[in-house]
Amino acid sequence: MKHKFKILFLLLIIILPLAMQAQSPLPKVTLGLEETDNPQDFVLSLKIVLLLTILSLAPSILIMMTSFTRLIIVFHFLRTALATQTVPSNQILVGLTLFITFFIMKPVINDVNQNAVQPYLQEQISQEEALNRSKKPVKKFMLAQTRESDLGLFLDLNNQERPDTPQDLTLVTVIPAFLISEIKTAFQIGFLLYLPMLLIDAIVASVLLSMGMFMLPPMMISMPLKILLFVLVDGWQLIVKSLVKGFM
Repeated sequence: MKHKFKILFLLLIIILPLAMQAQSPLPKVTLGLEETDNPQDFVLSLKIVLLLTILSLAPSILIMMTSFTRLIIVFHFLRTALATQTVPSNQILVGLTLFITFFIMKPVINDVNQNAVQPYLQEQISQEEALNRSKKPVKKFMLAQTRESDLGLFLDLNNQERPDTPQDLTLVTVIPAFLISEIKTAFQIGFLLYLPMLLIDAIVASVLLSMGMFMLPPMMISMPLKILLFVLVDGWQLIVKSLVKGFM
């Protein structure tokens, strides 16, 4: 057997370089700067750089300016209340949150695409006009979920006067106010999710204590009961339905 392995190893050493030489050469990718007489080439390069910049900032934009923040916090509160440790996993929770976020933000995305992106791609409006048009639906969505007290906080911190209309507020003021409003709302929902789970834990602990089962961890009994109750009431559907309607 050892001789056979040695022979196979020698054949691989001989055949592999020959096979690599027989293959067609691989393409070479290079990046560089070259002079051009066509202004369109320069504009295209700027568009590519702008696109790469937007893609690099996409995760932050998704978290700060959409419903992602509230959804992911509520789902983590729910998993902790059920005491299921890592079930569902972080990947599943983030994936579910992303798809629900796209569902909630679909009207805003369509508005930005129709009124800003498509006219800009067809060269009907300038880049500055496209950015201004894209801000309006996003700002409208955030202001609908933001508390006036949070907006007032950042206006006072920045020593700004109250504008005539909410649309006159800058994104620098709206985005942090929207974020703390979403975090507060998510914590309120998480507290309401904890209440029935805490009640089950208290009942199970009291029953075990009255039966003298001091050595039996209450979590071993309460966790299956919480999962059973959550499944019977179709908890995932109720929570997702309530969260989505909260943004409508």
